[in-house]
Amino acid sequence: MNNPFENSDGHEEALPADLRRITGPQLRTLGMSQLAYVRSVMHDGELMVAIHAADGTPMAVADDEESAMDAILEHEMIPTLLQ
Repeated sequence: MNNPFENSDGHEEALPADLRRITGPQLRTLGMSQLAYVRSVMHDGELMVAIHAADGTPMAVADDEESAMDAILEHEMIPTLLQ
């Protein structure tokens, strides 16, 4: 997953010590690497549950929603609703 605080040179841009000075792009991506969502998908002819990072990057496929949620929590991520 891309680092949201990486600048165009590929170097990590630290959050400012005073969060009132956070940039717009930093604020929009804050915490995104910790969020995940699930959606039903067809995989090898079977209905499965895909786990995606907040930016839509596919991360894994599980047999059912309960297993998918368990995997998200096991990796210390936060499950979020897909609107």
